[in-house]
Amino acid sequence: MTKTTQHIVVFTGAGISAESGLQTFRDSGGLWNQYPVEEVATLTAWKKDRQKVLHFYNLRRQQVRQAKPNAAHLSLVHLQEHFQVTIITQNIDDLHERAGSCNVLHLHGEIMKARSSANEHLLYELGDRDIQLGDKCEKGSQLRPHVVWFGESVPKFNYACKIAKQADLLLVIGTSLQVYPAASLLQYIIRGTTIVVVAPELENPPPDTVWYQEKAVIKIPELVDDWVTNGLRKRA
Repeated sequence: MTKTTQHIVVFTGAGISAESGLQTFRDSGGLWNQYPVEEVATLTAWKKDRQKVLHFYNLRRQQVRQAKPNAAHLSLVHLQEHFQVTIITQNIDDLHERAGSCNVLHLHGEIMKARSSANEHLLYELGDRDIQLGDKCEKGSQLRPHVVWFGESVPKFNYACKIAKQADLLLVIGTSLQVYPAASLLQYIIRGTTIVVVAPELENPPPDTVWYQEKAVIKIPELVDDWVTNGLRKRA
């Protein structure tokens, strides 16, 4: 099958990364239980205790470095060989990129980057480094994680909505659809567009969707193989 111009927009959440061993907000006994969200993932927390916030994200970054892309990530790379694929992710890890996906939009930032605490446009690749107190941008401001904290705006959301409107099919993977504004992305899909959801923990799937209550590492390879072999259908 040659590559088509059909556009598959993929919207991923923490569930796809959890299958690579990365903890989610709702994991029991995980980092979020040791570090309440309000103490490490808000601007107020940053102003109160920068050391604690930096330490938390340094731990998260170390986890990301140890994690590897799973079968779902790799299948999306196979998908882009046959279709136009854009990934919109709520995840701050780089597993999509490390798997080989070329067109990834991070709604909530990227943990492998730092940015100036005074100028959000001053970004720095961290590589194998972490962020410590005293690490500053060239303008002299403390570096912070390049992530969107709770209560902050999501600068790339409007662009993500434009992408959603271009979808011939929307594939939703591993998200609870409870974090806004990201979850409202589905409202921007053109009426009649097929929406496929793969999320075992989702309690109430949106109406007019095809819902697979299965793990991404199992279902995504199956779906991708089907679409590559048989093309997109009105209902998957």
